[in-house]
Amino acid sequence: MRFFLIILLLIAVCICMIQCSAERSPNFILIMADDLGYGDLGCYGSNRIQTPNIDKLAEEGLLFTDYHSNGAVCTPTRAALMTGRYQQRAHLEGVITVAPHSRIHGMDVDETTFAEVLQSAGYATGIFGKWHLGYDKQYNPVHQGFDEFRGYVSGNVDYISHYDNSGVYDWWHNLEQVEEDGYSTDLITEHAVNFIKTHQHKPFCLYVAHEAPHWPYQGRDSKADRFEGSDHDARGSSAQPLADFIEMIEVMDEGIGSIMETVDSLGLSQNTFVFFCSDNGGDPPYGDNGDLRGHKGQLWEGGHRVPAVAWWPGVIDPGTTDQLAMSMDVFPTLLNLAGISSADTLDFDGIDLSPALLHNDSLAQRAVFRRYRNDKAVRKGPWKVVVDGERSTLFNLDYDRGETRDLSKDYPEQKVDLLKRLAEWERDVPPVEDQKVR
Repeated sequence: MRFFLIILLLIAVCICMIQCSAERSPNFILIMADDLGYGDLGCYGSNRIQTPNIDKLAEEGLLFTDYHSNGAVCTPTRAALMTGRYQQRAHLEGVITVAPHSRIHGMDVDETTFAEVLQSAGYATGIFGKWHLGYDKQYNPVHQGFDEFRGYVSGNVDYISHYDNSGVYDWWHNLEQVEEDGYSTDLITEHAVNFIKTHQHKPFCLYVAHEAPHWPYQGRDSKADRFEGSDHDARGSSAQPLADFIEMIEVMDEGIGSIMETVDSLGLSQNTFVFFCSDNGGDPPYGDNGDLRGHKGQLWEGGHRVPAVAWWPGVIDPGTTDQLAMSMDVFPTLLNLAGISSADTLDFDGIDLSPALLHNDSLAQRAVFRRYRNDKAVRKGPWKVVVDGERSTLFNLDYDRGETRDLSKDYPEQKVDLLKRLAEWERDVPPVEDQKVR
């Protein structure tokens, strides 16, 4: 009899735990790689790099074949991710560099970020890794909705010494520079894991902004190249840069495995949404963009079509989706998944991806736009126009995602329509000459 009572008690406890879990808002873990190309992962066809943990996420979750970073470089994508709007609205169309005239700029604190909205809703919020939305303390993540920040504010640091490309030490805990030994990828993982453990009993939003595989090309055992006043090569001094590049991705994958093991060991899997992506396409000569044309910094598909995986066991069915998605869609999606209704007041450019994630439904067709330096692009459905300087070309991505055949003469009406939409969009966002960052 006692045995059956114990069984009944255990069943009751399990039911209670399930009910409590169902009533609690979901946890969010956003993981962003830096300069990871469409062909740099096993789940996207790579045979040269071993990424078992990301591949497992893809196997258990939903793999995107048509996900795009908002920008073809770092800063713009991060601005769009944080605000749910085109980066131009935050006056961050280009990269904030270490140059004195550039590093004075940043994302204004009056921009509303997903961290601010979730923080107001009771979430613990943390970012570990790369910020790149402003060097000055006034632009620090703790002023943008994050309870905790550990990492760097520039575009990249020496993985060993943590100096930026101008020889300035760049490793922070909130508003203070801190000395911390270790390989930057491992430190990012360590702090992310500790954040999960610390906040396991309440909803949390964790943004893991990896440096890998952005140069300098350095593995765990590489020597430091950057110090104050040092004369260094921005890409590092490695005698085996390709081997280091591969190691950088594999160490990041190892860290993602540690994060996922922590989530599982704490019993948080069923209530945690994980989204993995890259901030732009792969950077030559080592980044691999598969069969896509172009690379980081360009508006061809290789500059912005990037890996992305959504994972939430029991909620998101495993599989593949060809629905068009972008960085700016993450913010409205998080709010819907969290049951926060303020999305209607935030004037998003991005859309809620929940129908595709939760029900495998098709998303409403929309036109999306790009502009970087002198180049522009517009896409609706499979049709894409790239304006490369003075030349404009039309492609059908359903049949030619490598953008090899210009269809301008065959479908002139499609091209005219897209160019008209692009002109209308440009009237709605700050023109290039008004941007703060180049």
